[in-house]
Amino acid sequence: MRAGVTAPLWTVAGLAVLALSVAVAITIGPADIGVGDVWSVVAAHLGGETPEVSPIRDGIVWDLRLPRTLLAAVCGAGLAVCGAVMQSLLRNPLADPFVLGVSSGASTGAVAVVVLGVGGGVLSVTGGAFIGAVCSFALVLLLSHTLGGSTDRVVLSGVAAMQLFSALTSFVVMTAADAETTRGVLFWLLGSLGGADWADVAVCGAVLAVSLLICGGYARTLDAFAFGEEAAASLGVAVARTRLVLLCVTALLTAALVSAAGAIGFVGLVLPHAARALAGPGHARLLPVTAVTGAVFLVWADTLARTVLDPQEVPVGVVTSLIGVPAFVLVLYRTRSSR
Repeated sequence: MRAGVTAPLWTVAGLAVLALSVAVAITIGPADIGVGDVWSVVAAHLGGETPEVSPIRDGIVWDLRLPRTLLAAVCGAGLAVCGAVMQSLLRNPLADPFVLGVSSGASTGAVAVVVLGVGGGVLSVTGGAFIGAVCSFALVLLLSHTLGGSTDRVVLSGVAAMQLFSALTSFVVMTAADAETTRGVLFWLLGSLGGADWADVAVCGAVLAVSLLICGGYARTLDAFAFGEEAAASLGVAVARTRLVLLCVTALLTAALVSAAGAIGFVGLVLPHAARALAGPGHARLLPVTAVTGAVFLVWADTLARTVLDPQEVPVGVVTSLIGVPAFVLVLYRTRSSR
């Protein structure tokens, strides 16, 4: 069957795999917890009853592992969808959520709060990261607008903002942070879901849901962008307005995810290509498959990150890069051979 016909089947199958992955991932770790215990705890909390496990296991599942695993799923889905939208919008297979400098801006905001004490203790690391990400994206919009607003100018403006905020982050860490703070900041910059809580899941999940609805509404428009901006304009697409709306949506979604989990690379770069192989290029089918694929991938990447060197934890961004680089090289070879 054609990829477009099987895309709904891939989505349904992916959701089933995602639910099973979340349940199994929660059981992996030093504590002896089974899948039945996970369902018991979740059912008890949703039904308001007393769980059929000890209070310690209940706390491990409900307060520690479940929010962390769900946040991993949300971040994986969001980053992958952002990558799919940006690759189509900018007509660049190498575009990912961090091409707009959002990640670098978030890093600078987080470092400013942790190292410099910006916010006077009122502003959290997550809040600082979000503000930094928004400031970086605003700079990209300003630069790209003054340079003409074309897709290549957007990418170049993003690269400039990325380098600027990366330099600011390095300068602050090297000149104002002690050894312990530097270690904590660097761990966060590489991506970490260790501090996940239910508030992070709720905020990031809500932003993801709204972003999916907006991007899904522009699915046919994104299909038109595949033929170029002039062709899209001839089909009645408001090119400049559409690009601005979707870039703002992907930037704000990336900012929310990065502020909660740090910079997790390669998810938005590689996973959209894998999803296209399953669902085809049509965005009405591609976006749901991309979201589910990204969610499953990051759930297992985070599980590997927290268990492979137990009791020491590896930043999840390191794991995604180690997996993503070979996959990305494979994508490059496939792209070359198809020409």
